[in-house]
Amino acid sequence: MGISDKDLRLIRKKFENNDEKSLDKIRLGNHFVDDFIFENQEAADIPINALRVIFNIISIISNEQFRPEDRPKQLSLFDEEFETENNSFALIKIRNSKISPSGSTKQVIDAYEFLAKFKMGWYKSVNSKGKEIKTFGGLISTPSYDQRGYTSFLISSYWLKKLMVIPEYNYALYNLVYNIRNNKHIIFAIWLSKIPETGTALKLSTLNKKFGLNYKTTNDFCFKFLKSVQTNLHQFNTISFNFECKKDTIIIRPYNVKSIGMLENFQISKGRNEDKNISRRLNYFKSRYNLKEQEMIQLVYQYKNIPQTREKIENAFKEFIRINRKRELKSTKYQGELFLKEIQKILVEQYQKTKMGEILPNGFPSII
Repeated sequence: MGISDKDLRLIRKKFENNDEKSLDKIRLGNHFVDDFIFENQEAADIPINALRVIFNIISIISNEQFRPEDRPKQLSLFDEEFETENNSFALIKIRNSKISPSGSTKQVIDAYEFLAKFKMGWYKSVNSKGKEIKTFGGLISTPSYDQRGYTSFLISSYWLKKLMVIPEYNYALYNLVYNIRNNKHIIFAIWLSKIPETGTALKLSTLNKKFGLNYKTTNDFCFKFLKSVQTNLHQFNTISFNFECKKDTIIIRPYNVKSIGMLENFQISKGRNEDKNISRRLNYFKSRYNLKEQEMIQLVYQYKNIPQTREKIENAFKEFIRINRKRELKSTKYQGELFLKEIQKILVEQYQKTKMGEILPNGFPSII
């Protein structure tokens, strides 16, 4: 009997688990979060012990994570190591007590079984040379539980790339999956880290669908679910939130928690002067181009929180002004969403001219 493609697995690298030291915080790449946890805007119901596996994987590979804008050569090195042959994998080993502190063998086995089966299938990616690379499996493959207290498993190049190559990311506290036992609270915290400071307003039906819940009224959702999440995040996270119910709509506004026991607040201070300049610039865009609060949400988030994207937006705006002057048009002809669409169009065009645009075609910043 011949060996199928999916049985031919090439192990390219081994990652060792450093039991002596765990990170205080980990970097969750937005591409991984969107594709694995929030596919089609709906949160997967990932069990708490499986979330611990994910957090530990990211902690173990943290020294290998990189933003391709900052270290473009790293992407070529990744391609050479993992994306030259189909079914290339990395081998990772994690101590079982990291997954089940209570020592439950069943909890450990169930966690790995879930991640092996969840989203199992063929995945394709294109390397820097334009070659299509295929891998088969879920996030992990072939977990092996040994008697020394460890589980070894493979992780495919497809998912490894989403965890390691992080053009945009948000922080999560490593201990969140140990301090909070409710998996939906953890997933909510991951989602909350992507919400702009100005907040978001969503329908009850949207939030129910997003988090796999079934509350009948906004009051039930707010005080039976959000209130307990808020309490947990205020105690154990760097970001919590306030909420407000309005008929069938729920408004959620994140805020930074100033202190969590002895943990450091990892919100990076930009400096008062820089904050003022950023706010002044955003107010300029808002007033000059008649942008509504709802239209500003994504622009504010990208401009405030990601310096590289801020620079890209400014470059796109300069090009927008140049184009309109050449056409002898006033830039204020474009108001509200039309203005944002013009800037977004230029952002995409400028990004596609870069090396990164060839490698990650959809990696451009989104302000709409």
